[in-house]
Amino acid sequence: MKPINRQNIPNPTSRPLKVIQFGTGNFLRGFADWMIDVLNEKTSFDGDIQMVQVHSRKPAQGINDQEGLYHVLTRGISKGKTIEENRLIQSVRGAVNPFLDYNAYLEIAKIPELRFVISNTTEAGIYFDENDKDWATSPESFPGKLTALLYRRFKHFKGDIEKGLVVIPCELVEDNGKKLKDNILRYIDLWELPGSFEDWIVKHNTFCNTLVDRIVPGYPVGSGNEIQAQLGFKDEQMVMAEPFHFWAIEGPDWLRMELPLDNAGFNVQFVKDIAPFRTRKVRILNGAHTCLVPVAYLAGIRLVRDAMENEETSNYLKQVIFNEIIPAMDQPAASVTPFAEDVLDRFRNPFIKHKLSDIALNSISKWKVRVLPSLLDYINKKDEIPTGMVQAFAAMIVYYRGHYNGEKTPINDKTEIVKYFDQVWKIKTPDVVVESVLAKIDFWDQDLNLVYGLSEALIKEVKALLAKEKVQ
Repeated sequence: MKPINRQNIPNPTSRPLKVIQFGTGNFLRGFADWMIDVLNEKTSFDGDIQMVQVHSRKPAQGINDQEGLYHVLTRGISKGKTIEENRLIQSVRGAVNPFLDYNAYLEIAKIPELRFVISNTTEAGIYFDENDKDWATSPESFPGKLTALLYRRFKHFKGDIEKGLVVIPCELVEDNGKKLKDNILRYIDLWELPGSFEDWIVKHNTFCNTLVDRIVPGYPVGSGNEIQAQLGFKDEQMVMAEPFHFWAIEGPDWLRMELPLDNAGFNVQFVKDIAPFRTRKVRILNGAHTCLVPVAYLAGIRLVRDAMENEETSNYLKQVIFNEIIPAMDQPAASVTPFAEDVLDRFRNPFIKHKLSDIALNSISKWKVRVLPSLLDYINKKDEIPTGMVQAFAAMIVYYRGHYNGEKTPINDKTEIVKYFDQVWKIKTPDVVVESVLAKIDFWDQDLNLVYGLSEALIKEVKALLAKEKVQ
């Protein structure tokens, strides 16, 4: 196999640098970078990407050794069809590390064509570090690094209002664009930078709130060597991604013209408000995951795709999504049903081994955000108890007992939550356990015993699970 570099690929390309990307991880490489690479092919966008390492103090050796080149392997099911596609990504130039060469990083600010900032620095990446005292050395935080870059650009172009940037963060944080902008303004105050710079940031830079959705497992462990042989290149940076992708960008109307992702065939929407899309994702995708996990796990299933191949759990999940979660939402069924059908295809993906135990991480807090709103809205709208969501609620309570059918259940949650369930289950009375859990205002921000009919339905389901355990 040939090493993958610019000399060994046909028709290597070089374009103006238009995008600076904070983060070198799998997600952006299999999501935004993949889209921009296709955008270059299908439209007149004509722009390359410069990656920036955010946290590591070691060089991005693998990415730079391959001169930014790598393959995206799209694997999964879409509309009932199995998808297996490979694409060589050529639009990434490589990665610079501000901790190792701060000046090289700041020099990017001087590139006239630079227009977009994209980031994915994990949910905890958008924060303010008061210990970042001076922008003359690389700040620790991502917002600090970006502030320094913007200030260098402001000074180099003498405050030119045409040289502002469009900032499109992809962190899974609500109001991510607004929060990033707020942190930048805090750094301007901390570093006592000129008021004219703050004015330039506010008036001539655009910060977009976004919502992203795609599963990007990364390097195809177990089949990497075989795939490399098929590609004809030694590619240690290739990433696998599911076919489904979605990007909602809250921004001005002109942004669609500058970044025509929707015209290139992508599932990208430029919107005035991403809230409905966030609700759709949290309630249908995340809510379905959270309901499925304890029900399938107690049934002896360990992977999402195996749960979808099991007739009982697959039918259960469909019933929860289409008969309970969607009817509980304020959005028209016609606008969310196609998304729900895509969710089922994603769960069936034979190329991804998604462990139920991984999804079970912090299930209590997930349940509060992902499922409880649907459950309460359903009761308010229908004046009846949603049996599927209650079944999942009961299964989660039993799961948190710590064992089922002679096997440990892998609980991964805050220590105080694990201790609470250990203590409450020592009572050994399902009625008392359920009533105690529902009364935990720390969990739910309310006493759920006050929801008419809920405790009775939960107690019945918990008893049924325990009875089934005794039979087995």
